[in-house]
Amino acid sequence: MNAPCFDVSTLHTPCYVVDERLIERNMMVLDGIRRRTGAKILLAQKAFSMFSLYPMMSQYIDGTTASGLYEAMLGAEEMPDRQVHIYSPAYRDNEFDRIAKICDHIIFNTPSQYKRFKDRAGNAECGIRVNPGYSEVETAIYDPCSPMSRLGTRADDFDIKDCEGISGLHFHTMCEQGSDVLERTLPHFEKHFGKCIDSLKWVNFGGGHHITKEGYDTDRLCRLIDAFREKYGVEVYLEPGEAHALDAGFLVTEVLDVFESCGVSHAIIDASAACHMPDVLEMPYRPPLYGSGGDGEKRYTYRIGAATCLAGDTVGTYSFDRPLSVGDRLIFGDMAIYTMCKNNTFNGIGLPWIYTANDSGTELVKKFGYEDFRMRLS
Repeated sequence: MNAPCFDVSTLHTPCYVVDERLIERNMMVLDGIRRRTGAKILLAQKAFSMFSLYPMMSQYIDGTTASGLYEAMLGAEEMPDRQVHIYSPAYRDNEFDRIAKICDHIIFNTPSQYKRFKDRAGNAECGIRVNPGYSEVETAIYDPCSPMSRLGTRADDFDIKDCEGISGLHFHTMCEQGSDVLERTLPHFEKHFGKCIDSLKWVNFGGGHHITKEGYDTDRLCRLIDAFREKYGVEVYLEPGEAHALDAGFLVTEVLDVFESCGVSHAIIDASAACHMPDVLEMPYRPPLYGSGGDGEKRYTYRIGAATCLAGDTVGTYSFDRPLSVGDRLIFGDMAIYTMCKNNTFNGIGLPWIYTANDSGTELVKKFGYEDFRMRLS
């Protein structure tokens, strides 16, 4: 992971620190794809919605994509000169007219949803999400093409007549994967839905493209986009979320207690996996921790957990060159994505404050307190 280039000693913990320099570095990579291929790239806000950085980010991308009305409103307000796209498995009748006023593209999950709302879509271009029936996602909870998936229309339930009146098709089959997976996926999409593409204006390749990850094959991605555009004469959209903020954020925590139990050394911190980094439990995975090693790799090993009553609220087991002490600061990496946008206040645990870092130091962007906990309850 990227090393933190800021002083953590004066920060209020727990807190997120998002490094603007690292965000911009990711944005430049994405912009390079746009310039080489002419593809349109959108920010999937479900992964990263730190809108204070949207003015900078908007210089490098074509807009935002939303999973519901509120995200659409955020994209429209904070990137007012960029496109707003939306996809939802189903739209609420009492929200749809507001969505139609905000969004440039509206993606429907099924032909039946399209038929229900198409006459109210206004000037928005409409599309349908399809399910090619192929994915290589290993974690079931994140596999959009798993058996009995509700996401997208499968070929058996789709007719070429369903393309009448729509501007594009959308498929999303990937999660944190490389362009090689896209290369193996495209033939399945073309096999099942290629007969419709000639009548369309665009095809959206969805998200899950780990474009800014070290070792990602951008040349292959560009070749795939160029070949697809040349073959069908359509615009291509990509809507990654993680790629925009990958490895650009940190969660700074403080050690509250250190003790032994049943032969295991425990360290309790003021951050929570359940509240502040939920993918640790949902994925599950072990997040990188700056200056640490694996279980038993270094001399002092600790099981790091939260100050909540959830028995499983444990981040993982890490080792260190020296013993941990109360007051030590620990810095977890890659904490800009799927963190702030998935936070909760279970057990009355406070939300982490949010800072940005740049060449001038750190700047407090947002702080939270008791009222942010209380206002959600009644």
